[in-house]
Formats: sequence, C-alpha cells, structure tokens
Amino acid sequence: MSLVYDALLGVSMLAGRGLLQTWFAVAAPVPPIHADLNGLFALAVAAGYVLPYRDPERYRGYLWVMGPFLKGAGAVLFVLDHVLRGSPRSFLLFAVCDGSIAVVTLWALLKSRRAGTTGRQEGPRR
Repeated sequence: MSLVYDALLGVSMLAGRGLLQTWFAVAAPVPPIHADLNGLFALAVAAGYVLPYRDPERYRGYLWVMGPFLKGAGAVLFVLDHVLRGSPRSFLLFAVCDGSIAVVTLWALLKSRRAGTTGRQEGPRR
C-alpha cells in the first residue's frame, strides 16, 4: 500500500509538479530543489518497501520506522501546518493518507506480534 502511494507521490513531485500545483492550488516551490529532494525521498521510501514485501519478518524494523513513526509524524505535521501556518486545506488529504497508513501498519505489526510471528527463532527448550 505505502509502496504504491510513495512511488506515485515521488513520480508526481519529480515529473508532474505542474499538475500537483494545479490540483492543490499552490505556487511552485522556491527553489525547485526542495520538491525534487522530497520526490526523491518518497521514491526511496517506496523502494525500501520492497525489502519487507519479500521478507516482512526480517525487515520488521523498517516497517516500524516508515509506518507508524514516519507516516504518523507526517500526518501530525500536516495537521499542525494547516492549523498553525494556514497551509491549504487540500494538504489535509496527505494527513488522512499518511495517518491511515500509519494506523494500518501499526495494527498489522501489533497483531502479528501478538500472534507470535515476531520472526525470532527459538532454540531448543530445556
């Protein structure tokens, strides 16, 4: 889910910036490198999800950092930016998307831990 979301966001920020500016009614970033770096960051986050997709137990830490922590903090920052700095209401869409991904990832991580699938191999019992 986040792999696709972050990949689409990254490509949009790098190759479809004009369309994003129109949809969200915002000015072009000054300097443009800020949006370029954010697009690159989003693509890197998306690419990072390939690892846990292939081996979720081994890369569980990545899911914790990029899911509940990054997406959750991002959602909070989008809301705070809107309230405190008056960013466009349309940016709250990112808060909803990031917050939803954070909650779903947190739920999945906690559920799998309770189910005993932590990925730790136990040695012989004595």
